Amino acid sequence: MLRLAADWARENGRRLLALTVDHGLSPDSAGWTAFAEQAARDAGADWRGLTWTGSKPTKGLPAAARRARHGLIADAAREVGARVILFAHTADDIAEGEVMREEGSTLGRLREWAPSPAWPEGRGVMLLRPMLDAGRVEVRDWLAGQGAEWIDDPANEDPTYARSRARTSLLPLGEGGAQRRMRVDRGSGEAAPDQPTLTLERKDDGSAAVRSSPLPMGEGSFEIDRGVTARALAAALVCAGGGDRPPRGDRLAALLTRLNAGESFTATLCGARIEAAADRVTIRREPGELARRPPPPLPLTPGVEAVWDGRWAITTSEAGWSVVPAAGRMAALSDADRAVLKALPASARAGEPVLIRNENGAPVLARTTARARSLVEQRLALALDRMTHERDLGAVFDGETLRKPLFST
Repeated sequence: MLRLAADWARENGRRLLALTVDHGLSPDSAGWTAFAEQAARDAGADWRGLTWTGSKPTKGLPAAARRARHGLIADAAREVGARVILFAHTADDIAEGEVMREEGSTLGRLREWAPSPAWPEGRGVMLLRPMLDAGRVEVRDWLAGQGAEWIDDPANEDPTYARSRARTSLLPLGEGGAQRRMRVDRGSGEAAPDQPTLTLERKDDGSAAVRSSPLPMGEGSFEIDRGVTARALAAALVCAGGGDRPPRGDRLAALLTRLNAGESFTATLCGARIEAAADRVTIRREPGELARRPPPPLPLTPGVEAVWDGRWAITTSEAGWSVVPAAGRMAALSDADRAVLKALPASARAGEPVLIRNENGAPVLARTTARARSLVEQRLALALDRMTHERDLGAVFDGETLRKPLFST
């Protein structure tokens, strides 16, 4: 992928930055990092080494390493102004993931174009996986034909890890068996291309059933149709709740069943509140959680954007401010700020960010005192494939007037 991307970057006058993450888990990692740096330099790309520091968990190490890796890469991408990160996953990675899910793993599915799973580090950053139609054997054969070298991580053969066991289970299919399995699973009899290709196909999965409301609901609030897909509902819940963990399948399925049955109810999932009435179903942040378990004040540094509650990006020009929830502080707001809150539904008010000078200072609404923008609409638009090209991303970041039309049906 590095070689293909470097060719594309040269032809299009673009800068390519290669990132290498040293997880500190192998005695050979320093040598691997040096190899990766040289490969990037030889391809004409810029290069940066990243390191996962700190203690490592004794359980769930692959998942923890994956979260750390995505966070480090997203931070590095945002620092240099990159909006798209390329990953070289192949058809074999997809097949191994399917085996893992069959055995009970909650591992997410790989998609060609998807938001960074790191939140809030990955805000506004997309992942592109252009090689999902290529098999691992194909890639190695192509590299060998180029006279290139590569490294095989011995941890990939360690049966301690679920992915290694999944890879081993596919070996009876023979070399390239994972890719053949994917062709069967996809119902395709077409031969794979001789070379990996940089292509992207958009698929409509019914996510238009999530939209912004024409009524004043407050930022980060959505209306949904009762026939919403599981994927779209999960995305709306995670984004409205501000977290980074999707809902468990059983809880999501139960919620969909109630929606499809036409029930009227109020429920909480992923830190989001879903209110299903006869004429409208809405999703927004669950304010009760902010009152029961209030987050500690988030100090602001003048001129530096801070993300609060996974939902708001806040920047102030003055020193001394911290961000806290409006829950428990609304009565102390000024008359003007209370008037702003009064225009919102009662269940949306407590989740608004307010600024205080210290623990006991008089609160002021963040939106009236600092630059406060909701991240929820942007995040959901990316999660639901409303922006399928790098050029679309600028519409979200550069012009907030374009935010609402992204969610109209």
